[in-house]
Amino acid sequence: MDQSGITPNTSNQQLVNGSDNDSATALLQEKQARRRENLGDVSFREYMTVGILCFVNLINYMDRFTIAGVLSDVKTEFNIGDDWAGLLQTVFVIAYMVFAPMFGYLGDRYSRRKIMAAGVALWTMTTFAGSYVTNYYWFAVFRGLVGIGEASYSTIAPTIISDLFVGNVRSKMLAFFYFAIPVGSGFGYIVGSVAGAIAGDWRWGLRVTPVLGAAAVVLVACVMQDPERGQAEESTMKPTSYGDDLRALVRNPSFMLSTLAFTCVAFVTGALAWWGPLFIFLGLDLQPGVNISKESVSLRFGIVGMLAGACGVPAGAALAQRLRARLPHCDPLVCGLALLASAPLVYLALVAVSSPALTTPTYILMFLGMFSLNLTWSIVADIVLYIVIPPRRSTAEAFQILISHMLGDAGSPYLIGVISESLKRSLSGGAAEAASRSQQFRALQYALFLTCFVEVVGGVFFLITTNYIVRDKQKVDRAIAEAEVHSSEASHSQTHEKNVSGE
Repeated sequence: MDQSGITPNTSNQQLVNGSDNDSATALLQEKQARRRENLGDVSFREYMTVGILCFVNLINYMDRFTIAGVLSDVKTEFNIGDDWAGLLQTVFVIAYMVFAPMFGYLGDRYSRRKIMAAGVALWTMTTFAGSYVTNYYWFAVFRGLVGIGEASYSTIAPTIISDLFVGNVRSKMLAFFYFAIPVGSGFGYIVGSVAGAIAGDWRWGLRVTPVLGAAAVVLVACVMQDPERGQAEESTMKPTSYGDDLRALVRNPSFMLSTLAFTCVAFVTGALAWWGPLFIFLGLDLQPGVNISKESVSLRFGIVGMLAGACGVPAGAALAQRLRARLPHCDPLVCGLALLASAPLVYLALVAVSSPALTTPTYILMFLGMFSLNLTWSIVADIVLYIVIPPRRSTAEAFQILISHMLGDAGSPYLIGVISESLKRSLSGGAAEAASRSQQFRALQYALFLTCFVEVVGGVFFLITTNYIVRDKQKVDRAIAEAEVHSSEASHSQTHEKNVSGE
């Protein structure tokens, strides 16, 4: 067996070969035959656990994009430009990605329930406290603290699902879990704009999710199931050293390539989610005779994003499940084609928004572009879980979060803002503040064109992944089976020795 992609485990599950290969193969086939392939086989408590994880994921993304729904008010409140407005999201994501590896390490070794409950409590309290801060710099600090709390949850939650289910049931549960991301993001825009409009103060939008977060802490701490690592696959593998984990991940081509591809997804998602409502408002505001408010644009954008995610995430999972029997490498193939399809749709939406006759087509194009982008979410999560051995999955999730956010949405809102401010100065021939409404729109439009190029790059990375995905998945399946054979033989040997000594 080619074990180049699997770091030898120094504990009691050293991989075996030779005559044990036949036993491992037989055990692997037996496990595959025992897999639960129907949702009817899922217990009530397992459904409850997935439901709790989805609920927390929903409010997680509601909180993350509430500010994007009231970004114009935030800019006015703190008297900042596009660059400093983009920096708010960048600070959040930097804190999120920096602390993700630490929580990934802890999640592979300690109680995931306690870690998640503490993390949700942290971001709930800091979100609420941050809503009362009046200084921009302290407000940015509190957004960073929110990122730390959310990192504890996002790195661990998918691994709990992976330890409860395998095969198509796991894919369906992951689709349900990631379904909450676009829906939560859409609710974030809606809650931010509607709550702010009702209360007459945008800060009230930040005080909705903390109430839901308090309930989430109780559910995680008291109701959620925390299974043994590798329980669904009946894995006996134990954690290796952190250094071994990282070396194995770096040598895993499917993991590295899919991580780079997902980094492109994160870049585009972060940029469009942050700047989308403001960009559409600027475009519609240029049209003659159009009377529109920032709140109404945020509401519509949130609904479009929510519908695109609600349709795209399960559609991607269902398409991949349908194709796997005929195309074992279909997961990255579907993701790659989805990104390549999304790029021209997003470009056309960015171009059409300022045309009076194309207001409705703009929202349709934006829906289709976001729908294609959302096809990738649950599939990428599934890829990471089946190409990495069970005791290494939280670390893998954390590593992917670090890379995808560091090179993706940590910088994309700020980068788009910086490019926009630079183009304002260029178009106006003076200071950015002197730019007309038309020049502000054009500057942000040209800056957002960068997302289309990044989508094409991500699609190429996914297509390259198709060359390695089947081999790397087979390595993991065989590693789990061989480790169990070795563990079983060691147990039988110890029993035999005891019997002999007893005689």
